[in-house]
Amino acid sequence: MAKDGSTAATDGTATGSGDIARSLELLWGTGDRPSRGPKPGLSLDRIVTAAIAVADAEGLAAVSMRRLSTELGTGTMSLYRYVPGKAELLDLMLDRVLGEPLPSGTDPADAPAPPADWRASIDAMARTYLDNLRRHPWLLKINQARTVLGPSALRGLELSLTALRSMGLRDPELISVIITVNSFVEGLARTRADAAEAVRETGLSDQEFWDGQRPYLERAMLSGAYPMMASLSEDTFSTEFDHFEFGLRRLIAGFEALVAERTADGTADRATEQTTEQTSEQTAARK
Repeated sequence: MAKDGSTAATDGTATGSGDIARSLELLWGTGDRPSRGPKPGLSLDRIVTAAIAVADAEGLAAVSMRRLSTELGTGTMSLYRYVPGKAELLDLMLDRVLGEPLPSGTDPADAPAPPADWRASIDAMARTYLDNLRRHPWLLKINQARTVLGPSALRGLELSLTALRSMGLRDPELISVIITVNSFVEGLARTRADAAEAVRETGLSDQEFWDGQRPYLERAMLSGAYPMMASLSEDTFSTEFDHFEFGLRRLIAGFEALVAERTADGTADRATEQTTEQTSEQTAARK
């Protein structure tokens, strides 16, 4: 059982599955730093960087304290002076990679203004996330249902909500827009990653895999039992078709229809005004 009383996995494959208090201390820089150690130059930043490099190259399963000690040229016990274990390390790794696409700086107020058009913001959000998943495919292997929120995660959410504010939707709906877009991107990225993994594990290319099934599929199509399938054009399953572009355009079109509906009945204007007032009050309170 996890220290928060949950039964979440404690093998480093689920965020928030370790010592949550310790993860938060490390993420927000409030934890005690080792005052001494056998390896000069070792730091939490170096450990997280090395862990991400191993995960990118070999997958999350390859990340262990023993492996990292080898990569960093230090004793395994030295690492525990900085991070309790793999579960907490995963929290730090996730926040680091989530922050990679974000503008530099810790204060969202210092970031460049998002695109004026929320459609462009959603487009950029989707493409940026897809690129992040390509660079760090191990992100698709972890359970992020209970993410420990660090500076990068909160800054990313702040920037996303700011970019989408002009949609005029209710706050829960804005969160749902982000969830919908991210889920769409993750689904396509996972399909691509699974296909690549299947090639590595079996040694068969996609072409070889489908060529092996061709005689059986051709007989099935000629049987008359699958008239709809048999009528499909030859390019139906072509790899040339851009499913990401198609799906993203349809998502944005759907959001456009909702925004138009809310604008017509006036609820969009009221939601935007309310959000603007709340933001102004929060900004004034910070000064």
